[in-house]
Amino acid sequence: MKRVAFLTATCMLEDHADAREDAWEHTLEFAALSSACKHRLITLEEQIWDAPDLDLSPYEAAIIGTCWDYMEKPDLFLETLDKLGATTRLLNPVGTIKWNSDKSYLRNLSDQGIATIPTVWADRADERSIRSAFDTLGADDVVIKPRIGASAWRQARLKRSDPIPDAAALPPSACLIQPFLKAAESEGELTLLFFDRVFSHGLVKKPKAGDYRTQSMYGAKEEKADPPEDALAVAHAALESVAGPLLYARVDLMRGADGGWKVMELELIEPYLYPEQGEYMGAHFSAALDRLLANPA
Repeated sequence: MKRVAFLTATCMLEDHADAREDAWEHTLEFAALSSACKHRLITLEEQIWDAPDLDLSPYEAAIIGTCWDYMEKPDLFLETLDKLGATTRLLNPVGTIKWNSDKSYLRNLSDQGIATIPTVWADRADERSIRSAFDTLGADDVVIKPRIGASAWRQARLKRSDPIPDAAALPPSACLIQPFLKAAESEGELTLLFFDRVFSHGLVKKPKAGDYRTQSMYGAKEEKADPPEDALAVAHAALESVAGPLLYARVDLMRGADGGWKVMELELIEPYLYPEQGEYMGAHFSAALDRLLANPA
């Protein structure tokens, strides 16, 4: 049996004192992945990414899994991955993770002609930056996101007439500001999952009434969906812009004001893989992992 580590965080273990309310997603995902891997003679083992005594040398590879607290300590996360990568193959690779950990990668995608949402990049989420972004974007409704973050952490939606939120509710440092897309409330966000760049499954995520966030922890609902060809084309273009192996990738898309699909996120670090909507997700994942383990390049 091949041993592969699946990196996670203590907050994602349901029996831990500090477990997040969405820790059940790790439980569900890991069960589907580990079961499918066994059929390919691969043993998947949970390991806490920031454990002081973590040793990955006995493993053939380590998967950067549900490390969903990394945005709270990004420097430690990247330093730890550098150290771990010296003894064990990481999937996805450290270079890819570093590029993807800062949402400025969206600017890189845009520069390559991939459809993204118009964005204002700011060093601080302060009143001056936010107020000027309304005019720059020609929008009366914006979303402010940290450049390093996930799961809508310290993210805010703001209308032009609203007061600026308290600093604790805004990104702690560098941020991006984007116009709010009305499709979020009507059509929802289209999420596409890929393993070794091969499409696996798709779903639509719709926020609960009165909210805009598409994560289940905020009451959003997910439904399995077959993506239209034009959405798949945008997703594949985003994947093709990234060099090197990609064990997993999640592309989040939404229709822009012009009706075309825009890349909201290209998740290459630790995306939730939605086993509920992917009946064969585990099989697709394990097949991709098996291929990559057989090809050390």
